[in-house]
Parts: sequence; structure tokens; C-alpha cells
Amino acid sequence: MDHFRCSSTNKMARTHVVVGSRPCCFICAMEEKDPCVRKAWLELSLRDLHMTRDDTELALTLSFIWRYAMADPENPEFPSLGVFECMTRLMKKGLEDVEWVMTGQNVYVPYYAVHIIGSYTMKKPEFAVKAVESGVIAPLLELMTGKMSWVEQRVVVRALGHLASYERTFEAVAAYENEVVRLAMEIATTCVDVVYEEFVSVQAKEGRVRYHCDLLTRGLGGLEMEDQKAEEWASQLQCWSLHLLNCFAYKQRSISLICNKKFLKELSQMWGGLVNHTSRAGIGLIRILCYSKQGRAHVSGSREMILSLCNLSRSSDDWQYMGIDCLLLLLKDQETRYKVIEMSLFYIVDLVEVKALNVRPNLGDRITKVLLMHYNTKKGCLYTQKVQKALKELWRNKVERRKREKKMMSENQELLAETSVVVNLIKQQANQLLCVGNLEGAIRCYNEAIGICPLKLRRKRMNLYSDRADCYLLLGDVDAAISDCTRALCLAEPVNSHGKSLWTRSRAYDIKGLSRESLMDCIMFVNGRCFRGKIPYYAAQMISKQMEATWLFEKARAAKLSRLMLKEKNHLTGLSMIAEEPEKKKKEGMVMERKKPDHLH
Repeated sequence: MDHFRCSSTNKMARTHVVVGSRPCCFICAMEEKDPCVRKAWLELSLRDLHMTRDDTELALTLSFIWRYAMADPENPEFPSLGVFECMTRLMKKGLEDVEWVMTGQNVYVPYYAVHIIGSYTMKKPEFAVKAVESGVIAPLLELMTGKMSWVEQRVVVRALGHLASYERTFEAVAAYENEVVRLAMEIATTCVDVVYEEFVSVQAKEGRVRYHCDLLTRGLGGLEMEDQKAEEWASQLQCWSLHLLNCFAYKQRSISLICNKKFLKELSQMWGGLVNHTSRAGIGLIRILCYSKQGRAHVSGSREMILSLCNLSRSSDDWQYMGIDCLLLLLKDQETRYKVIEMSLFYIVDLVEVKALNVRPNLGDRITKVLLMHYNTKKGCLYTQKVQKALKELWRNKVERRKREKKMMSENQELLAETSVVVNLIKQQANQLLCVGNLEGAIRCYNEAIGICPLKLRRKRMNLYSDRADCYLLLGDVDAAISDCTRALCLAEPVNSHGKSLWTRSRAYDIKGLSRESLMDCIMFVNGRCFRGKIPYYAAQMISKQMEATWLFEKARAAKLSRLMLKEKNHLTGLSMIAEEPEKKKKEGMVMERKKPDHLH
């Protein structure tokens, strides 16, 4: 093949391969107007792309193909011309020839090759089949092991996740099931620490891997922008690894492997962060596990997992409904119900008055029905006295009270208005007691008002719960404040829209150290209030505090700081011991001198 430079005015330098009397390069082929010639040139260019000698041209060409794929992932042109075969050859070359991949711009090749595969397979199962037939899985798995770096792993788990999502290609990925699942679990667990250790914590520009910086920011921006993108990519790497595990869990494959105790504990804390808020992250996988009997058995045995689900169910997080779904699935199962009801009951009982949440109508009634299963049967005797008491109160306040009020209101239409007036008078009395600092007296009045306020008067009940929550928070009863705020937010229209309750619960969660839940409530509070573009200082301060606490790398940063402090302490201890050694020997010598018999002196 003869090579020569194109005379085109395009800024990208182009190398042409002579085919007969016609030159052929990728960029020129893309610009060709004749469809037959264009197809022939593109096919030839893709076939011989792995033999390109100019590493800069190769990297730029792959970058162009990736952008083209992202812009129109359903376009069959490149997949029909052998783009998957081309990317497979390039991945293999990068894995087998270390000297080649570390030459110039070739280090970008495996990353872009994998990204192109992932982009073309994210929507069309036909393209996924072509990719599998082209042999992409084996080199993808090798890159997934971390043979290059976390940057390549990120796009690998994305591509494998797409391939595992389709019925027609799942078994091709499942042929390596044990390896894929183990690697995905390891990446999901360690990737945040790896990205922090290898990139974010390296504050010197020259200490960071150059091509990582270029890929993160396209060569623009400094350390701050690189750190922001690294956080986003680390979150994506974790979430895409969890999606890959989802594909196996959905088909009830490798459930025992995924439900490793240590992994479940870590999984309960994987929420994706604010930088990747559209991903279901850990809760998505947990819910899929809860759909299977085997998965429920493992999840119910993890106290950390249940507590995480309980806190999520009483939050304003976008995935609140998923936490509720998981708890209901566990409570419906007779083999797991008695393991989780002791803890979960006192969380989700606060949700029994919610009407609808995320297209789930009558959710509060469904929760009530699940909680009261076997209440009046012999199986109900298996509960602890604490649980029995709570269920009895739920039965009296929700089921019996609703029937009683419905009958009374139908017989006496004026009773509703009269009761409302009485409630208002008691509330005024409570407010007066609150103003003079008599919190216990105010709470007693709020209790009385809530006790007689008809269930039908949802807005009035919402305000009563919210006011009582303030009293509890002032008294330092944080759990009671969270419970009342949750009840108030369930009565709001729409759910989780009552500003006062959101702010009170945000402060309560802050006191308990639940930074994520506090942050979600505070963001909802700010978004729901009309502050005319200026967020109050107290809310901005809370958001800033919780964002720092929930920073994706906070745990990794704290762990590294702890290691450095321990190392420094050991170093100082070592120096102290070295300094003390001569003095110790001197003292021992003096003691021996005193102990010598007289005839030796």
C-alpha cells in the first residue's frame, strides 16, 4: 500500500490508502457523495484501520466514529460495514502489544474502541448480536480486569451492560458469568477508592495520567474541572457495574454470589450521588433481589440493608418508592416478615396516610394491609409486645377510626364543620403554650387535636403534625420529629411538598448524622419555595454542609487521611523508641553496676 498526504483543506491531517487509482481514508470516505463509493471506501478504511501507522490520525478517527455513534446510535451504516470487527481488532492489538499501545496517541485507542461498541449497542439488539458475533466479549472482559485502568473499565461495564440487557445476547455474556459477576462486584465496591487514590488525591498536575486528564475534560479546564468529571465518571463506573449485576439478578442468576454479606453492606450505601442522580444505583439492584425468594432471604439477614431501606422510605429521595417496594416485598414473604417487621414497622407506619407515590395509587392503604397481615390470627401472637402494641394502634387509628368517622359524617353532615372548629381552638391553645415555652403542654394539645381531627381533613392534619414535630425537635426528641414530619409530608398535595416539614426533617436528619436524607429534604425545601432566586443563608449553609458530607469521595478521603495519620504516628513512635534506646541501656548499666557483688568492684 502506498501512502501520501491529502491536499484537502480539512484541519485534520489525513493519510490515504491507494485503492486502484483512487485514494481512500476515513475522513475522505465520509465526505464522498457517491453512496456506492462511500460504502466501499468506508468498509476498506474500517478493515485496515488497525494497520494505520499515524497514531494521532488513528485516535482522531476513533474519536470521530464515537461522536458519530453517540449522535445517531441507531444508524446501521457503520455496523453493517464491519465497525465491530474493526474495534475488536483494535482492542486485541492494544491488549497484546504493550509497546504499541503506549506509543503516542495509541493509548486512547482501547478506550474509544470500547466506547464505540457501547454506543452502538445501547438501543438496538440487532447491533448487539453483530457485536457478539464479531468477538467483542473476550477483549472486553480482559479490559474489565483492569489491565489498563479504571477509565477503560468505565466504558467496558457500560458496553457489557448493554449486551447483557438483551435476550439475544445475554447468554453470550453469561458464558463468563462467574467472572463477570465477580469483577462487577469488585469494581462497584472499590472503584470510588481507586479513582480517588489514583487521580483525585493527586493534586500535582504532572502527577496525573495525561490521557486521563485529556479524556475527562477534552484538554480544557484545570484541576477543579478534572475533579468534577472524575467524580461523575466514578459514579458512572459504579452505577454501570451495578446495572451489569442487575442483568443477572433479573434472571435470578448468581443471586448467592451477589448476596455476599460484605457486598450487601456496601451496596446499601451506593446511591450514585448528586452527579448521577438519574441512576437507580444500589436501590435498583436491591429491589431486583427482593423480587426473588432467595434474594429476600439474604437481604432480610442484613441489618444495614434494612436500616438503609427504612431511611430511604422516609425521605424525599427520587427513589423513595423503591425503598417502600422492597420493604413491602419483605413483609409479604412469610419467611422474611418476622425478621424485618421489628425494625421496619416503626418507619413505614408513618406512611399509611399517603395517597399516591410515583404512579402507585392508594399506597397508604396497601402499606396498612401488609402491616396488618395476620393481625387477628394466631400468627399475630408471634410478634413481640412492642410490635403488637404498634399494630393495635394502627388498627384503631386507621381502620376502625375510618369506619367510625365515615358512619358519623354520613349521619350528621354538620359534625365535620363543628369538629373542625374545635380542632382550631385546641390548635390555638397549643400555639400559645408554644410561644411561652411550654413545649410539653403544647404537645398534649396537639395530641388532642390530632386525635379528634377527622381523617378527611388532610391539610389540617398535616399542619398539626408539622407543628408537633417542631415541639419534639425543640425537646431533642429527633426520632419523634422525623416521624411527625413524615406523616405531614404524606398528607401534603403533592407528597413531600410541605416546606415547613421538609426543613424541620432536614434539621432532624442532620442531628442524627443522616446527611443524604437531610440533603434531599433541604433541596426539596429550596426547590419548593419561592425565594426569588436567592436561597436563604440557613438553607444554603445546610446544603453546603451535607454536600460536603455526601461527597462521593468523602469516605475514601477520610480513610486515606486516617492511614496517613497512623503512619505519621508510627513514624514518631519509632523515632521515640530509637531516642529512648541509649538512655534505656544506660539505666540498665547503672542498675547492673549497683547489683555487682563487692568483691567484683
